[in-house]
Amino acid sequence: MTAGIDVRALARQIREARGVGHKRDIDAVVRRLGLGSRHAAVPVGDDCAAIPDGDGHLLLAIEGFLDSFVADDPYFAGYCGIMVNLSDVAAMGGRPLAVVDALWAREAGAADPILAGLSDAAALYGVPVVGGHTNTRAAASNLAVAVLGRAGPRLLTSFDAAPGDDLVAAIDLRGRFRDPHPYWDASTGAPGARLRGDLALLPGLAEDGLAGAAKDISMAGVVGTALMLLECSAVGGVIDLDAIPRPDHVPLARWLTAFPSFGYLVSVRPDRTAAVTARFAERGIAAARIGGLDAGRAVRLRDASGAEAVVWDFAAGPLIGCGRDGPGATP
Repeated sequence: MTAGIDVRALARQIREARGVGHKRDIDAVVRRLGLGSRHAAVPVGDDCAAIPDGDGHLLLAIEGFLDSFVADDPYFAGYCGIMVNLSDVAAMGGRPLAVVDALWAREAGAADPILAGLSDAAALYGVPVVGGHTNTRAAASNLAVAVLGRAGPRLLTSFDAAPGDDLVAAIDLRGRFRDPHPYWDASTGAPGARLRGDLALLPGLAEDGLAGAAKDISMAGVVGTALMLLECSAVGGVIDLDAIPRPDHVPLARWLTAFPSFGYLVSVRPDRTAAVTARFAERGIAAARIGGLDAGRAVRLRDASGAEAVVWDFAAGPLIGCGRDGPGATP
């Protein structure tokens, strides 16, 4: 229970977290490149670029990895190159087609564990690596991975959450931290069939019309990811801290800055919430309503006593600068 915690201090901790800080870099890039909503079927700021194609959409995304992560845990960095890109595709209501990678390493031996992680994840998730770029004569190890996917006419976006929606969090708690890092690993060692079936839940929600907005939980954590989703949709809301699915033994403050290997936020009309949470529960994934959305511009945290604190007010300034009306827009 969160009664008695300093909810204002917790809100400040989230604002100052490293993962949220990295997301703040997006605003300047969006402005510099002039990435307005008029240039894409889905505005910039979503998990993938969505490109209309026939009766559906091609999805294109890329992830780059911090050099410290690649150096400290090269196998898992390679593994994440597949895993996190597939999460991006699923979060848009799509299914992956193929991936390519760009890898730099000091020599072939340093590249091998990264390649092993890429290969193992590709096999488990059933998605081929079809090409890329390799340099084993670089000064340090670095990795970027891109994915191509496909979705139908109904997308899950970051721009279609609406006032009155429930905010649902779905997180696979069957994992462990890769200490000392904030990475909650519920993927390595799991059966491939289960991993593939779990990812298929998201496109199922889109295809069956149960949800229109979603985002995968990133290094910004549950609350930081909610901030990005709500900013893009130009809404506010409240997050009930005690409702967030969490392993019993993990302190709340650590969990709120964790990156789960399977974690999504979904904006759902209240009459569909039970059906959405049931689909995740059927596959052993914890899912719950963690708050509600409103027409304001502030995102608030609430503890068990009812005490609230504003974690971000978009009327005062952007986080990633990607809004429904274009970069840096405010209503």
